[in-house]
Amino acid sequence: MNREPHTKGNMRMVEEKSIKIPVDGMKLDGILAIPKDASGLVIFAHGSGSSRLSPRNRFVAGILHKKGIGTLLFDLLTVKEDEIYENRFDIPLLTVRLKAATLWVKAQHETTGLKLGYFGASTGTAVALESAAEFGNEIKAIVSRGGRPDLAEDALGKVVAPALLIVGGRDDVVISFNKKAFDVIRTEKRLEIVPGATHLFEEPGALEEVARLAAEWFRTHFWQS
Repeated sequence: MNREPHTKGNMRMVEEKSIKIPVDGMKLDGILAIPKDASGLVIFAHGSGSSRLSPRNRFVAGILHKKGIGTLLFDLLTVKEDEIYENRFDIPLLTVRLKAATLWVKAQHETTGLKLGYFGASTGTAVALESAAEFGNEIKAIVSRGGRPDLAEDALGKVVAPALLIVGGRDDVVISFNKKAFDVIRTEKRLEIVPGATHLFEEPGALEEVARLAAEWFRTHFWQS
């Protein structure tokens, strides 16, 4: 595994490791980072057309590191698979990939025993919810950023992990999707609307608020479980 220090903007020394996750006879690229004495590990499910290198997800991951939470960002599709547009919205396929990454984490010596959470963005939220519904109590918390929980309609009522849905205040269509999904989710839940933010949370302070809310949610539920 390739390793590189990830310290810029962080109060903690966090070493990033480039890893390969075996699934379906291939290997998916990922970046694993675990702070010393981590309270848990968050696996990211990126949105359509994105990857483990998503600057927004990496920003959130950096804030989680400061709070003593490990992260795994990985590609849900290979480069060739991502060239097929339909694959980006194939929720069952992407869910298989997230489940494989979760099982990989559970099998690694350095991550064994860490409490697990999911962070989903856009379509990745549906993938996180579908996977969480199958893993049950093994997933301790879920956070969604500008997500599409409506794409996991059949799984919404089965999720037991506490779910935080974060949406931009100017992202009207996605707000509607999240409100409808929120009504169906039966577990502990919270809907946070960030004022003035659009879908990508590019406005000043918007992504910082997402990261703050996410870190608070994960820390609370990792400690409680």
